[in-house]
Amino acid sequence: MRRQILPAVLMVVVFTVLCGLVYPLVVTGVAQAAFGHQADGSLVSSNGQVVGSELIGQGFTGDRYFWPRPSAAGDGYDALASGASNLGPNDQTLLADVEQRAADYRTANGLAADAQVPVDAVTASGSGLDPHISVENARLQAPRVARVRGLAVERVHALVDQATEGPSLGILGEKAVNVLRLNLLLDQQG
Repeated sequence: MRRQILPAVLMVVVFTVLCGLVYPLVVTGVAQAAFGHQADGSLVSSNGQVVGSELIGQGFTGDRYFWPRPSAAGDGYDALASGASNLGPNDQTLLADVEQRAADYRTANGLAADAQVPVDAVTASGSGLDPHISVENARLQAPRVARVRGLAVERVHALVDQATEGPSLGILGEKAVNVLRLNLLLDQQG
């Protein structure tokens, strides 16, 4: 029995050091060296102050800003409560929420009562923290933002284009607009 205990304890110590210390330190070092910005959380700064992350949505309110996707994470964009509402497509609560969000969106953006509303304007993402909206959603919000800020709609559309990101790896998904980046670009306009 003694012959088995000593090697077993030694293996636990060796693998604890390798897998618990050496491996995480090597992976962290490689990530910092090769992808420093991403490894640090893809933080966004404005005037020398961190204002958010490119990867986590924030709740913007008021007509001066582009609105993100609705969030089901806690009280809204709470990274500690990330998750979907888990309501199914036939759930009456979800259907009522979507109907109300669509009506509010149409009213705020001056759309006809029967106008189509982009899905991402009325439904939360799986994580509840999605930082992107569709290009269509941004273009529908552009006239409202332009009017309130006293900018030409064409100028706001140019800012939307500037904040638009292509599909992941060039082929996965669709183009999307990073709401934080877009709203920071708007604030820089004065």
